[in-house]
Amino acid sequence: PDSRETALLCVRFALEKKAYDLVVLDVGELTSLADYFIICTGRSDTQVQAIAQSVDENLSKMGRRPLSREGYGTGHWTLLDFGDVIVHIFYEPVREYYDLERLWAHAPRLPLPEPYRSQAEEFRLVAEANRQRG
Repeated sequence: PDSRETALLCVRFALEKKAYDLVVLDVGELTSLADYFIICTGRSDTQVQAIAQSVDENLSKMGRRPLSREGYGTGHWTLLDFGDVIVHIFYEPVREYYDLERLWAHAPRLPLPEPYRSQAEEFRLVAEANRQRG
């Protein structure tokens, strides 16, 4: 798959593990690091690890193995580098601290196609309701 297709597959596999606050940044015009950054959040270190494992294993089955994996053991910030797509999976407080969206504020967001857009919005609303309760 090309870069965009790889990014959307990462979105799919992250959403299968209920990743929330998921964004895809089109950074290709801003850096040579990658074409897309995917940033998402898990509610616990266990969920962060499950999201990373889902993305890693499912893409590996398709012949796309990450060039690098970072932070797998701790589950606070896991990074999967597929060359053209870099996936950042954060535990919520860590994401707020590093605020990658602010650092890459000039990068356009890739609109998610259905059903991913609706799923991502549903998970965002649930997470927001849980924050308000908690």
